[in-house]
Amino acid sequence: MFDVRNLRKEYGGFIAVDDVTFSLPERGSLAIVGESGSGKTTTARMIAGLETPSGGHVVVAGDERRPGRLSSRERLARGRQIQMVFQDPYSSLDRRQRVCDAVAEAVGLHRRLRTDQLRARVDELFDMVGMDHRQARSMPKELSGGQRQRVAIARALAAEPRALIMDEAIAALDVSIQAQILGLLAQIRAETGTALLFITHDLGAVRHICDDVLVMRAGRVVESGPVTTVLDDPQDPYTQRLIASIPKPGWKPRRRASEAAAV
Repeated sequence: MFDVRNLRKEYGGFIAVDDVTFSLPERGSLAIVGESGSGKTTTARMIAGLETPSGGHVVVAGDERRPGRLSSRERLARGRQIQMVFQDPYSSLDRRQRVCDAVAEAVGLHRRLRTDQLRARVDELFDMVGMDHRQARSMPKELSGGQRQRVAIARALAAEPRALIMDEAIAALDVSIQAQILGLLAQIRAETGTALLFITHDLGAVRHICDDVLVMRAGRVVESGPVTTVLDDPQDPYTQRLIASIPKPGWKPRRRASEAAAV
């Protein structure tokens, strides 16, 4: 689906991403993990075309993405290749617009349909993300965080992209809702063949949804490979520390001495 070679991003002397190389195959699923500031989101934004690389190459479906101004047609063509879903869908939705209209607007950008065909396609997208027609007629403020994220996914799928980039898209959700969204993404991949690039710090989610994982630290890749290999037998000390920091079943936070004395 896309190949990233020696990708680099520099901001006024600060190197945010340095010599990052990896590939995402058609229908594949890859997670990029690391702590805040590791460069994982900047990498994703360069792939999506939201940031201009300082160096390196991004090749999507055989077409190298070169910097420069794009025509409307070129922007739409790129949108049909890759769509990005962000952590906070509320900020990306028009609060004065019903969510069904937001999705219809996205469909209309990429396909010329009669009114009845457009309505049917919007209904299909909401069915795909597990939302009923009553919820589709709601305003963003009337929906829960998980429902708004489903709307964001439906709107991204309106372009019928070959790949979805999920940038910390479950981080702000309750654990039970996270599980629902992960199940939804797995279902969408199975039904549509859409490739998935999953940006996260949640290693549990990575096991659930991805085939491969890439670990970043301070802008560089420190380890990569199949999820089971990297997470079950990490070789880099940083990856080992990340995995060791995951709370184990039955774990309880240790109380300070002053807190224990007050009980």
